[in-house]
Amino acid sequence: MKAIVIREFGEPEVMRVEEVVAPVPADGQVLIAMKAAGVNPVDTYVRTGTYPLKPELPYIPGMDGSGIVEATGRGVKKFSAGDRVYVSRTLRGSYAEKALCLESQVHPLPAMVSFQQGAGVGVPYGAACHALFGRAKVSPGETVLVHGATGGVGIAAVQMARAAGMVVIGTGGTEKGRRLVKEQGCHHVFDHRAPDYADRILEVTEGRGVDVIIEMLGNVNLGKDLRMIARSGRIVVVGSRGTTEINPRDIMGRDAAILGMVILNASESELYRAFALIDAGLESGTLRPVIGKELPLAEAARSHHDIMGSSAYGKIVLTV
Repeated sequence: MKAIVIREFGEPEVMRVEEVVAPVPADGQVLIAMKAAGVNPVDTYVRTGTYPLKPELPYIPGMDGSGIVEATGRGVKKFSAGDRVYVSRTLRGSYAEKALCLESQVHPLPAMVSFQQGAGVGVPYGAACHALFGRAKVSPGETVLVHGATGGVGIAAVQMARAAGMVVIGTGGTEKGRRLVKEQGCHHVFDHRAPDYADRILEVTEGRGVDVIIEMLGNVNLGKDLRMIARSGRIVVVGSRGTTEINPRDIMGRDAAILGMVILNASESELYRAFALIDAGLESGTLRPVIGKELPLAEAARSHHDIMGSSAYGKIVLTV
């Protein structure tokens, strides 16, 4: 089978298409004939070799995707050959024609959800769900700001928060992105490049601030977040690309909490609850990934350049 293989850590160009031996499912495992693989920022961090998760070389990148069950190992009860599925993790990587997974990493893909959309579920929706319900422990009626809502995780957070009965505020850096965020269910949308956007967010909350902030770029926005958070509010840092400086008094005066998260740290029980919610949302239609760009598997290097650009818009997927 063809797969993207990384033999040395480095720039996107270290990813190359190779012919490798197809895996065979052991007990409790499922082999997926991949139709699309999701591209996530975490994939780029791992590729550089500077991320805490450092796989043994060579390795196949990619954590999520979608396809059709090709074969199952003994003991697999939930899936059979021919089933449409999406995967939230894999054992050997998803940038390949076939991916090997544990049964718990495989989820049904409803007929009304395309394979490309299915490739946009695992990491973004898992991260958004864990940020909202696992870390921030949101409640219906609270006000949630998704700071940087135009990418895969941001869109997922907007859809989930709206479906769960929250007042949702989103930000985007382009007019196209802000239209997208509005279409996904935000009650209020602001341009986070405008100098007065924080003041305007405080205005729509009548000065009290927001209860929860889902933050995609902590090194740039965390200081501003602390001036917009309500008393006893929670900021969940989902993404950051560097260091930042904050004033601890902004936390103290509001009894606020700054919470970090990495979806790879979620426990098995937390993931089970998250994907039970996600699977129900896909089935009911309240959750629908937005695909911003499709590229062939051979252009994996380009996908890593594109996802680190400044204008995130939906999910990037590699078609297989």
